[in-house]
Amino acid sequence: MEWLEEHSQVITAIANICTLFVWLFYAQLLYYNFARQRQPRIIVNRGKGTGTQALCLVSNMSSEAIYVQHVIAVLHTEERTYELDVVEHQKESEEEDDDTFRTHQGPLGSGDYIHLQSFAKIVDELKAYWEIDEQALSREELHLEIRVVAIYGPEDMPVGASRVFKLSLDAEPNRQLIPIKIDTQRMSSRRERKQVLEWAKSIENHKA
Repeated sequence: MEWLEEHSQVITAIANICTLFVWLFYAQLLYYNFARQRQPRIIVNRGKGTGTQALCLVSNMSSEAIYVQHVIAVLHTEERTYELDVVEHQKESEEEDDDTFRTHQGPLGSGDYIHLQSFAKIVDELKAYWEIDEQALSREELHLEIRVVAIYGPEDMPVGASRVFKLSLDAEPNRQLIPIKIDTQRMSSRRERKQVLEWAKSIENHKA
């Protein structure tokens, strides 16, 4: 007891420091959990099938709404890449004139999704826009990348998402479109957002 009385101030100081570290640890956990919930989460997936006839789905799994600016389809061949903004390339119906399109550019609420069109039609639009030789494509190893450029909250820099599919035009219908990775790549860090901004600038240059 005498030893405790003599060193009571030291023991109290050590206890206070330990308590401070415990609170800092829990504060850090709370911050990481809050930051994780606030991070944008955009999913690119297939719907109504697994092959090229499947629909291209873009889902917003973020806690807040996003504003979809561009959905860029990129066809990677052995020689070069071909890209096209497909967010405004959907006809209202098969009966509409060729010049009548709708757009999916705009806000997308939390938990909502849009389906653009089938992957096959996206590939057809790429081939038509760039006048790609279909026979040449059949002899190459192809990858189809879907990139999403969006605005999240009040932030100035855009966020993005990317998913790459292996494209085999001569394979069985349900094996023509195979995801390279199990999940969509999230583009939300500062370095990645700069890359997303370059995506947007590149596609705007194509339109100019």
